[in-house]
Amino acid sequence: MTSTLEYSSFELMAVAGARELKDGEIVAVGLGLPVVACFLAKRTHAPNISIILELGVVDPEPIEIGSGLSDPRFWYRAKALTSFVDMLGMVLHKGLVDVGFLGGLEVDAYGNLNTTQLGDPKGKIRRFTGSGGGNDIASSARRTIVIIRHEARKLKEAVSFITSPGYLRGSGDREKAGLVGGPSVVITDKAVFDFDEESRRMRVRSIHPDTSIEDVLANMAFIPIVPDEIQQTEAPSAEEIHLIHEVIDPEGMYR
Repeated sequence: MTSTLEYSSFELMAVAGARELKDGEIVAVGLGLPVVACFLAKRTHAPNISIILELGVVDPEPIEIGSGLSDPRFWYRAKALTSFVDMLGMVLHKGLVDVGFLGGLEVDAYGNLNTTQLGDPKGKIRRFTGSGGGNDIASSARRTIVIIRHEARKLKEAVSFITSPGYLRGSGDREKAGLVGGPSVVITDKAVFDFDEESRRMRVRSIHPDTSIEDVLANMAFIPIVPDEIQQTEAPSAEEIHLIHEVIDPEGMYR
């Protein structure tokens, strides 16, 4: 059944991401929709999650989220203000982070994430911001959530550059590299994917309301595992949309 509540694809992505978080977890969050998702979870079913930013901020209560993570208005009432090195070294690398929540330029069939560079058929390379704390988060968190637009140029068989590792090239590769955890889900504006336990290849878990599996597959540059039965993603509730619009992102910066 299709919900009559109006919401954007970005809001659905944020809601789907929020629902992946469990109360009491420590979450390392990247800029953009992951921020909306984390604060939505904290205001609904997971009031005791701890939100940490790679630059050293713990559990802020932002005056506004559209100003960017490095704006002190985002740090308002933070429980701790430390440093980038402290956060990565004393928290992430010690294995204290339950969830890494990241976006990116590209993600591939094994959950590897690219935030570094893209190339075109003529060989021209365009460089972007790179890792920041993304590699540390993806390498050290107990699990990682990726949120990204559903386009064939973003959903690749192999990313142009592995900035943040997923399952590398498949079963056992991540463990051989000495890495813990791994990606648990990839959330797009058309579907939610998880990963096959044996092959570690991306698998369709649910498709969003008013979306077909044919539409999902037509906008990917690889074929994921498609199970015989596919769930439909639960639509946002009126409360979730109200919180996004009126409390978390009233300026509409990320929706």
